[in-house]
Amino acid sequence: MADALAAGGGMVGQFPLEQWFYEMPVCTRWWMTAALSASLLVQCRIVSPFQLFYSFRTVFVRSQYWRLITTFFYFGPFSLDLLYHIFFLQRYSRLLEESSGRSPARFSWLLAFASTLLLCMAPLFSMAFLGSALSSTLVYIWSRKNPDTLLSFLGIFVFKAPYLPWLLLCFSLIMHGTVPKDEMCGIVVGHIWYFFNDVYPPLHNNHSPLDPPAWWVRLFEGPPPLPEPTGEDLTDLTGQPVDGTDVEPELIPVPQQ
Repeated sequence: MADALAAGGGMVGQFPLEQWFYEMPVCTRWWMTAALSASLLVQCRIVSPFQLFYSFRTVFVRSQYWRLITTFFYFGPFSLDLLYHIFFLQRYSRLLEESSGRSPARFSWLLAFASTLLLCMAPLFSMAFLGSALSSTLVYIWSRKNPDTLLSFLGIFVFKAPYLPWLLLCFSLIMHGTVPKDEMCGIVVGHIWYFFNDVYPPLHNNHSPLDPPAWWVRLFEGPPPLPEPTGEDLTDLTGQPVDGTDVEPELIPVPQQ
């Protein structure tokens, strides 16, 4: 699976746009591709937004389980609002994934955890599409991990990163005239992850309850490489240790049957 996720990266002779696309970390690349593809399919009337939204009844009563995933991909039809969401998605998702060491296992585990909480919260607040909420979660986590980073809003004033989620929330309130429930839920989920991943471990002997399990890491990155044998690991037939670099296979005596 690790090879499939990383396919296509680092090719020589790419166009600038193609090079920019493949330079993105794996999870961010596929999420942005899925978001643009969903909007394109809706724009071409191949699928309808009514086939993509999430509701408890359609998923668990009518068994339309694809909605558990598609609800995070659709940000609306092609418009300035879509470009706004795609910009923040690829920027802060990329920064957060790169800060995790470009590990598909760790970042995908974050996405899975946040998505599960948002799916549980969605029926309580009547949220049909959760892409904006998940994007807000990532923005919040990045802002808390970089408290001293200075940002500029529309070139008007400069502020520190922790204020970014709240500024975006106010901006969305002004633009749409309604309370952005999805962004507020995203901030709540982001704070839960930040607390148990950054605040809780130093207070409890560096125990992090939200680290990905070993089977999840193997699924995305494969089994860990075997350590190379050293001289202390090699012994001759008499039980004496030998230097592995000096062993000649054809000189090792073979016991007679």
